[in-house]
Amino acid sequence: MGISGGIFLIALGAMLAFAIRLDPWWIDIDMVGVVLILAGVAVILVTIWYWKDRRRRVIRSWVEENRLSHQTGDGGSQPPIPPDAPPPPSPSG
Repeated sequence: MGISGGIFLIALGAMLAFAIRLDPWWIDIDMVGVVLILAGVAVILVTIWYWKDRRRRVIRSWVEENRLSHQTGDGGSQPPIPPDAPPPPSPSG
């Protein structure tokens, strides 16, 4: 419903409680207006509480970086050596 729904209930309740002067025998219009005003205030308070609680909840995700290749001195890229592989031969020269 949100804040706009709460404001609508408050406005409707105020109209029933203070502006309309009907007196049906089967319902008390003034009391219905007061109940709608209180319901509108409750809706606004719950909405604000929900927004405040949502801002406090922070989702933290862990980012793990896996490099599949690394830069060599000459600017090229070379795939990483698997852990169980023998070491590469040394350059002769």
